[in-house]
Amino acid sequence: MSSPIVQSPEAESEQAVVAEPPVDSRRRWLRAFAAVRAETERRAAPLSAEDQVAQSMPDASPTKWHRAHVTWFFEQFLLRPFNPSYRSFDERFSYLFNSYYVAAGPRHARPQRGLITRPGIAETTVYRAYVDAAVAALIESADNDASVFPIVEVGLHHEQQHQELLLTDILHAFAQNPTNPAYDSQWQWPECAAEGVSADARVAGMHSIGFQGSGFSFDNERPAHRVFLEPVRVGRKLVTNGEWLEFMADGGYTKPNLWLSDGWTVVAAECWNAPGYWQLIDGAWFSMTLGGLRPVDPALPVCHVSYYEADAFARWAGKHLPGEAEWEVAATTGALDDAFGKVWQWTRSAYSPYPGYQAEPGALGEYNGKFMVNQMVLRGSSLATPEGHSRTSYRNFFYPSARWQFTGLRLAEFNH
Repeated sequence: MSSPIVQSPEAESEQAVVAEPPVDSRRRWLRAFAAVRAETERRAAPLSAEDQVAQSMPDASPTKWHRAHVTWFFEQFLLRPFNPSYRSFDERFSYLFNSYYVAAGPRHARPQRGLITRPGIAETTVYRAYVDAAVAALIESADNDASVFPIVEVGLHHEQQHQELLLTDILHAFAQNPTNPAYDSQWQWPECAAEGVSADARVAGMHSIGFQGSGFSFDNERPAHRVFLEPVRVGRKLVTNGEWLEFMADGGYTKPNLWLSDGWTVVAAECWNAPGYWQLIDGAWFSMTLGGLRPVDPALPVCHVSYYEADAFARWAGKHLPGEAEWEVAATTGALDDAFGKVWQWTRSAYSPYPGYQAEPGALGEYNGKFMVNQMVLRGSSLATPEGHSRTSYRNFFYPSARWQFTGLRLAEFNH
């Protein structure tokens, strides 16, 4: 089986699920909807029924739940408001597969999603097909394109986010299995930028950041606004496994002066001594990947590190993590190698609203805004990010201790 991972584009021109609309917009949206829905099924296809129901920790969700939740999203926010004759596939699913949309009603507890053995895989597939047919019919008959198609679009981007989560969550589940199962035994890391001496990106002065122009964006990327940057050099290359091994050999996980206080507490509590999924076997380091357990390759970008680890490494290296504005300005100029499609990159920026931020109206306003506290921003995209879902203004965010995602880092230093 060839690798089912579709790499993220590095060109910012691909900012939406589909390109500029042709004359027949309905046909365009039908194609986009079918393509995204099929990609979810393609990513789930290598997994058994037992695989799809596993929930390895409260922050992860079972594959079956992801498949059903993104289907519920279209049912809840598209079909019910815009098709008065629509009849739900099963009213109980609204409770089972709502995630955190309080305005949409009560929901099953997140840590207990792995206990939802029914509906089974087959019924979930039927549910998806039922909603797919209803959405396709709505698109074909919609007489209010300005209301219907924007919801279709946000639903597609929402499903793409869950396509990435599907892979990160199943990898975490497989990493708990002592037999080290592979999602895809033929999977390989995407090709990385060639080695060589290259200058870091230098940025300074007044710049505009945030989403600008046409195409899709989430509300947390808006509005575009000006920022002033002190002169800084942003590392052209990602930090590698080889560099991380040097950090470990120098006692990086044992020196409290390198760590934020909360980070040092986590290191002690979780007994961290290496990135997530690394195993020391007969004196050699291995890492759990989508292709199973593989030897750690020193040339590849380090992956599955938390913000706390990234910050400690930067301090050990005598540098710091770039701010998200510094990262965006450098990436916009094309000066960053592997900015997309390898690992999400931690920044030192707290996840907070941009000046003038306004959440979307209604329940969809819960999508981003209510999480703008106690989390850190990541930029770029990862090897699990679907095609067409990356752009320089995209703001991912996680708690600083999280490391089950495909997360890495690049460094920066002030250039006064």
